[in-house]
Amino acid sequence: MSLRLILVRHAKSSWDDPSEDDHDRPLNARGREAAPKIGRWLAGRGHVPAEVVSSTSCRTLETWDRMAPLLGESTVMRRDPALYQAPAERMLETLNNCAASPVLMLGHNPGIAEFAARLLDAPPELPRFASFPTCATLVAEFELGDWTEVEFGTGRLVDFITPKQLDG
Repeated sequence: MSLRLILVRHAKSSWDDPSEDDHDRPLNARGREAAPKIGRWLAGRGHVPAEVVSSTSCRTLETWDRMAPLLGESTVMRRDPALYQAPAERMLETLNNCAASPVLMLGHNPGIAEFAARLLDAPPELPRFASFPTCATLVAEFELGDWTEVEFGTGRLVDFITPKQLDG
């Protein structure tokens, strides 16, 4: 049996209001365009989540809201406040508590970039992978039977994309 993770950094957020709390920042125009592009790409490649777990920030939730219509809105979605600005270790704990597969996890840098790199058995030499820009998406597979068995270094790269790559 294998498990599949779809790891997505939130889409580009707005900095229009400097007094706005970081947790409450919405997506900007570029982010509102990027999220459905990634959703279409995932659907077209057959990467449709059975479970979604997201940070509670406005920008991660809005990213999912713009992807969901393309990926099946009946997907179970869980909001996890611990994913807001979470380090890689906390993200792994969250993944270890998931039940279904594929799981789509939405989070933030710098934790998500470190998490992506440490999950894989070999770091890929792909443009922009190390920086994991906004709305970057990694699909990884684990030849394991349960999410509780996932550890750093046990994943295999299946796909990686950024919105700029989809723009051609």
